[in-house]
Amino acid sequence: MTLDPAQQATREKRIAALASVGSAVLLLSLKIFLVARTGSLGVLSEAMHSGLDFLAAVITFLSVRVADKPADADHLYGHGKIESFSAFVETALLLFTAIYIIWEAIQRLFFHASTLHPSLLAIVILFLCMGIDFVRSRALNRVAQKYPSEALEADALHFSTDVWSTFVVILGISGAWLGQRYGIPWLGMLDALAALVVAGVIIWIGSRLGKRTADALLDVAPHGLRERIENAVDKTEGVLQSERVRVRKAGQRYFVDVTMSVPRTASLEQAHAASQAVENTIERMIPADVVVHVEPRAKSDENLFETIRAVAQRRGLAVHELSAHQFDNRLFIELHLEVDEGSSLRQAHARATELEEDIRLATEPGALINIHIEPLGAKIAGAEEMKGLARSVQDYLHSLQAEYHEMADCHEVHVRSVDHKILVSCHCAMDGALPITEVHDITAALEDRVKERFPQIFRLTIHPEPVEES
Repeated sequence: MTLDPAQQATREKRIAALASVGSAVLLLSLKIFLVARTGSLGVLSEAMHSGLDFLAAVITFLSVRVADKPADADHLYGHGKIESFSAFVETALLLFTAIYIIWEAIQRLFFHASTLHPSLLAIVILFLCMGIDFVRSRALNRVAQKYPSEALEADALHFSTDVWSTFVVILGISGAWLGQRYGIPWLGMLDALAALVVAGVIIWIGSRLGKRTADALLDVAPHGLRERIENAVDKTEGVLQSERVRVRKAGQRYFVDVTMSVPRTASLEQAHAASQAVENTIERMIPADVVVHVEPRAKSDENLFETIRAVAQRRGLAVHELSAHQFDNRLFIELHLEVDEGSSLRQAHARATELEEDIRLATEPGALINIHIEPLGAKIAGAEEMKGLARSVQDYLHSLQAEYHEMADCHEVHVRSVDHKILVSCHCAMDGALPITEVHDITAALEDRVKERFPQIFRLTIHPEPVEES
């Protein structure tokens, strides 16, 4: 049966943790045997160390089984923190062991001596233990790197230092053996000194694991990760800047909260597209659950018309036909406001007055504002095609080419009678290199000429397009 990547990761992590438990049982048994044979404090410290290794390996195995469970109704962020908790328990056990070893070593060095029975067999067995520690630390580290796991990584680091602490114990018991064999009593002190070195190694391991565990439990962000995410957010299209980034880690997953700003004139769809792009970018960087909060902000180079549109959007109003100019040393603004077609004049005028006040606050307090009110289109009306008038309009537009040489062709002319109003639409092809301002002036002039020639027409809408696309 083929396993999916998540199941494969869980399976390999469990096998590695279970193999670590088996190795711990073997090492503990060998060292207890050596303590009984030699009476060495160094070996005793290693035996106690291995006893805690066994307990830590069991905790790691259980935490790995729990940590990979999916989030549920009671654990909305999953169960990944159990790995950090298991590492915390392991740290406490290590430190308690170190305190006992230091106390016992001081007793043997300064207050009472103990009888040792070192042998070559003990040394050989310790070398075997050192080899087992080396193999299992490499195996755990490989799986921890392949499938990020705090618990397995803590075990790998722990057992890699066990190799050196066992080597120190070998030196201590070898010194005691040589001291007894050649009558050098002071070499017997090497065993207690070796135990102190082992205690120092345990404290060093414990302090490193303790700091990493405390960081994980206190949600300390990995060094440099927040800055990397901020830079990625700032470079995302449609984003003005990141305003706040928070990162926490649980097991092998990160939880990222991002507050970012987008132009206040952006539509809801544009803001959503920007937030989705940010989520995708972060998920490519790290395995993460990302939540994005969007704040509308004014761009540093926002122009007057963007400001007015933003003010209208804030009130949920649709505006168009914006224009502005200086008149008698005052800003004069004109625009069209669309309101619900079921509104009364009083209601519509109130909306327009509120909009005027907002625009003055956002632009210039003394600005003159004239708002044309019209109904917001909300229904599809029936239409009657007027083909004869359409041909006449098309012929007339073509007759104007001599005056408006920028116009190459007019086509797609449609005339409809809608609610007792005659509406005309058409396409006019022009040079694609023309500035859009010049194109707008030409189409406005054409609309005026057509409406002058055919006064029955209520509205003419011209769609300009490049010649090569007509």
